[in-house]
Amino acid sequence: MGFFSAILGNAGAVSQEELLREFGKLLTDGEEIELGFKLMRDTFIFTTKRLILIDRQGFTGNKVEYLSISYRSISRFSVETSGTFDLDAELKIWISSEVEPSIRKKFSRAVNVYDVQKVLAYHVSR
Repeated sequence: MGFFSAILGNAGAVSQEELLREFGKLLTDGEEIELGFKLMRDTFIFTTKRLILIDRQGFTGNKVEYLSISYRSISRFSVETSGTFDLDAELKIWISSEVEPSIRKKFSRAVNVYDVQKVLAYHVSR
């Protein structure tokens, strides 16, 4: 992930090996990481069972919140691709029957948003 993408708050893809090394302790038996992205200090991970959002808080980032969202609680989502002048794509996720999206994340062009959409579509439609 480039320096300017990080400053602008865009997400960049993270390897499965790196995610497993850092967050493997969060996984349950038989759960595997499918995709992961880093957004400044925060990370979000798509696993075979759920979506995990890791939110580093505070000045030092030592305080960490781990939010686990079951795919079955996701009622809908949208992926907006980047345009000619817009350098990032956006993911929006609605939990249960909320009117406004609960989660909004921006991705740099380095991330294939179609991969994100594919994982969500697979799990949410099951």
